[in-house]
Amino acid sequence: MISLIRTDSANKDFIRLVKDLDADLAVRDGEEHSFYSQFNKIDLIRHVIVAYQNSIAISCGAIKQYDPKTMEIKRMFTSPENRGKGFAGLILVELENWAREMNFEKCILETGKRQVEAIGLYQKSGYDIIPNYGQYAGIENSVCFKKDLI
Repeated sequence: MISLIRTDSANKDFIRLVKDLDADLAVRDGEEHSFYSQFNKIDLIRHVIVAYQNSIAISCGAIKQYDPKTMEIKRMFTSPENRGKGFAGLILVELENWAREMNFEKCILETGKRQVEAIGLYQKSGYDIIPNYGQYAGIENSVCFKKDLI
């Protein structure tokens, strides 16, 4: 049985999953990892979803306010043995629902071009590629997305 919980970045299971995410990204991003890691601090994230299967945390994601109308999707991760089963999609939908409940109008996100699974998930979930925003502008390995929530 899958259960999704709303929490924040102090959640121990979220912290553990993010450590696994960072280890995975360090391999995928190689020398560029230090650039990206500076934007992925989790100490002040107030909106986190953790998915549990049989009381074991298997997937996570978060939203963080980007501007008055926009939430940014952050720290999406599913443990390798649970990938391809739809858990990331469940997390993403729940994050979008939470953003809507707080009257945000859109979600944006950045992922790396090497994260082909993530790119597929976002495209399948109705996200459109946009010009790289903020700190990702001009970064060759980044691809940014947007989805209107209203």
